[in-house]
Amino acid sequence: MPIDWENTYAALWRQKKECLVAVERIDNIRLRDLVGIDAQAEALVRNTRRFVEGLPANNALLWGARGTGKSSLIKAVLNEYKSNRLRLIQVFKQDLHDLFDIVDEVRTLPFRFIVYCDDFSFEMNDNSYVALKTVLEGSIEQPADNILIYATSNRRHLLPETMQDNLASNMIDDELHYADAIEEKISLSDRFGLWLSFYQPDQDGYLRIVDSYFPDYRGNRTILHREAIRFAQMKASRSGRTAKQFFNYFSEDKK
Repeated sequence: MPIDWENTYAALWRQKKECLVAVERIDNIRLRDLVGIDAQAEALVRNTRRFVEGLPANNALLWGARGTGKSSLIKAVLNEYKSNRLRLIQVFKQDLHDLFDIVDEVRTLPFRFIVYCDDFSFEMNDNSYVALKTVLEGSIEQPADNILIYATSNRRHLLPETMQDNLASNMIDDELHYADAIEEKISLSDRFGLWLSFYQPDQDGYLRIVDSYFPDYRGNRTILHREAIRFAQMKASRSGRTAKQFFNYFSEDKK
């Protein structure tokens, strides 16, 4: 059954069914809910605003530490601009070979589509990224005007780099010439015109995120912060995701 894009804001590609499936309940996170990533949010909002207005815009790679708001920012941007006919399609890494079919299905529709690729990284001898690379820029067919790729990854270059790759690089006339293996790996991330980096916050930044989840907390906030720090130490991670998990753990048991 075709997607009713007038009333559907997001869809998932289901490889076994070979079709897009409407998302009935979208995460309602908003830009105002995001703490500590103001610069990244400003850059992605500007890029998305240009896109929905029909101006030149870039594919975006959001890379960095886990749980630092990369995916949340993309979902918040969708909620900000869905009333401007922005739509989102999530494609999983194992389904990248279907990317051409997905693009063909929506490229003539009167909507703007972000193809959302979450938690991307590729291992050695994994060539599933070839379809992504081609859709980004490398085909004889001109990229669709109404489609951008927003991808998240823990790696800046998406592909692993080895010491052997670097050993094959050399200096020629005072210029560094990368080995072919490194050139191949860099060429994928280079096709994203906008790179946004995300890092785990320091302790003060982490506690600001915690406070955003407890705006009406009436108990002793010093104790709240102490427990939040202890929870982060147990997780060995200070991040927005950890702060949300602490909220789920520590918030009052009431409906």
